[in-house]
Amino acid sequence: MRQSEKPNVILILADDMGFADLGCTGSEIQTPNIDALAQGGAMLSAMYNCARCCPTRASLLTGLYPHNAGVGHMGANLGTPAYQGFLRNDSATIAEHLRASGYATLMSGKWHVAGDFEARNVDSWRCGTSDPAPARF
Repeated sequence: MRQSEKPNVILILADDMGFADLGCTGSEIQTPNIDALAQGGAMLSAMYNCARCCPTRASLLTGLYPHNAGVGHMGANLGTPAYQGFLRNDSATIAEHLRASGYATLMSGKWHVAGDFEARNVDSWRCGTSDPAPARF
């Protein structure tokens, strides 16, 4: 890679998976695609989970404690900024920082840091603010 080229960044959060469940960390489970990504990149080893998926995602995406990001519990708005159930406007995600540096950013999978909504009522979903998908990455 030339010095002027930006490296690719792939951030993966897998629910209910332990650190040692990957082949590259010593598991007997074969994970060749993730192992190949790990071999060609950097493995972060100081991520702490927050015991629930929403707060963990909020921390991973923003680099903040989940309460500082607005997702101190799960998706329901409990009436305070720390427990509003969706990412606060003053907590930028890694995608927003990367976009400001000229990266194209994409998201796939479960967002789950955007408020309480009826998961089965897809027609009621609206992008952004306190809804199930980001407005713009």
